[in-house]
Amino acid sequence: MGRLDGKVALITGGASGLGKTTGQLMAKEGATVVLSDLQEVEGTAVSKQIKENGGHCFFIKQDTTSEEGWQDICDSILENHGHLDILLNGAGVGSSAVEIEDMDFSTWRSCLSVNLDGVFLGCKYGIRAMRKGNGGSIINISSILGFAGLATATNYCASKGGVRLLTKAAALECARKTPLVRVNSIHPGFIDTPMVAGAIQRRGPEFRNYIEENVPLGELGEPNDIAEGVVYLASDGAKFVTGTELTIDGGFLAR
Repeated sequence: MGRLDGKVALITGGASGLGKTTGQLMAKEGATVVLSDLQEVEGTAVSKQIKENGGHCFFIKQDTTSEEGWQDICDSILENHGHLDILLNGAGVGSSAVEIEDMDFSTWRSCLSVNLDGVFLGCKYGIRAMRKGNGGSIINISSILGFAGLATATNYCASKGGVRLLTKAAALECARKTPLVRVNSIHPGFIDTPMVAGAIQRRGPEFRNYIEENVPLGELGEPNDIAEGVVYLASDGAKFVTGTELTIDGGFLAR
């Protein structure tokens, strides 16, 4: 038996990176997986691959900054699958590598719109959908930069710090209501994903040196390191876990 047998999971940002890898692992663990993303071609390809490997997977194009889009996707899942048990708010964008005094307000807002507003909307409509069934588990992807600052990443740090505390507040709101919805955050360190590769490209080789010098384990993490944490929090093995921060960072924040 898989750890997620019989559960229905929605993963935003499911076309690549952490979302893609988590979708693959959740399907292996028995979940019916609904991937969403703006990247329709890539998301459809991931869904097809999961199906070819014996999993149950569907792709729906979604803009996570649209409230109407959240209503539609949750209604669709309830109509077609009967319940929603797991939500991974994984859609996100990186920082712009611009200092605050040079940052356009539109650059600031675009980052917060995806990284924070999208998570708010996901929690709002995810909780509503889960309450129509047997409750569930929401996992919000934050970052080590929700704890620590990084120069030229003010918008990203603000968005991920917001996700961290939004998660705690939502967990407290849900804790004494039935059916129970648990809400937790995961804080990845520097993981070998397209987002981190893009950050290295924008910031130059000195940023890779910064990572190698400041991560005690001395290397980038792998997407599956995060996926395993997500599956744990999504599973019944974490039934007494809510409002917590799971940091998976190779020791970065322990320094």
